Amino acid sequence: MGVAVSGGADSAMLLVHAARLTAQRGLDLHAFHVHHGLQQVADTWRDHVHELAHMLRIPCHSQRVALDVSRGDGIESAARTARYQALSAMAQKAGVRHMLLAHHRDDQAETVLLRLLRGSGPHGMGAMAPRMERDGLIFLRPWLEVSRADIDGAAHAFYQTTGWKSVVDPTNSQDRYTRSAVRERLAPQLNDRWPGWQATLARHARQSREAAEILDEVAAHDFASLEPTEDCLSFSLARWRELSHARQALVLRYWLGMHGLRMPTEARLNDLMRQMRELHALGHDRAMNVKHGDVTIRCTRGRVLLK
Repeated sequence: MGVAVSGGADSAMLLVHAARLTAQRGLDLHAFHVHHGLQQVADTWRDHVHELAHMLRIPCHSQRVALDVSRGDGIESAARTARYQALSAMAQKAGVRHMLLAHHRDDQAETVLLRLLRGSGPHGMGAMAPRMERDGLIFLRPWLEVSRADIDGAAHAFYQTTGWKSVVDPTNSQDRYTRSAVRERLAPQLNDRWPGWQATLARHARQSREAAEILDEVAAHDFASLEPTEDCLSFSLARWRELSHARQALVLRYWLGMHGLRMPTEARLNDLMRQMRELHALGHDRAMNVKHGDVTIRCTRGRVLLK
């Protein structure tokens, strides 16, 4: 078992609690820290995490990463991608299969707000899942129902007992970053007008994930009826056209997601569906070639396929 530890109150307290539980149950525990190299104090944070792990008698691993912003995803997205890759690499070397993440209820509520503002669908509104698998590692978020206030209280009590104090990342209050802007600008207003809104949005995320699971079941059933090839790279145009408009869109998103492709915008998906409906039943009247990221969606001889 591993814990991703930045040095902040949430991840530090997760490590402290995990250390107690694993010790009681005779399980091995490792701490993992990712050094993003974005701030001058990052070296200090790394050393501070190692100090905590040494105090708890837990092996600690750290890795420095270089951010790739060439794809235009922005620093936040690039840092997240690099962080998951580094955690997976370190965990593999340490023989760790499960990684605990310290995302809490306030983080979840902020994520729901961000997804809403970006126009995410049911899957996106499910926000952060309690369990996910990425790069061969299983990530678990056990604190999605725990508030930031409770964690800060535990961190303060730990400091009074041990003298070890969690670090504070100044970027968390810099609203040039999207999540920080939500935290600094929107959250205080919501706290004043709707106390407890975080719990409400966290509940909304759970309900959205349940709805998304049902939609996935419907999409999987519909896709199976489209006479797909064994590799699922193509399906019958005629059978797709028998579905309702909503289920046509649903199964297309499911198909693209099955192959790890990004979701198209609503406008691009509608344009793709329009072209597919206007094709001859066997696709002989004209070729359809729609570029989508690094692949092309084509139709030939009545089959829709990825190339």
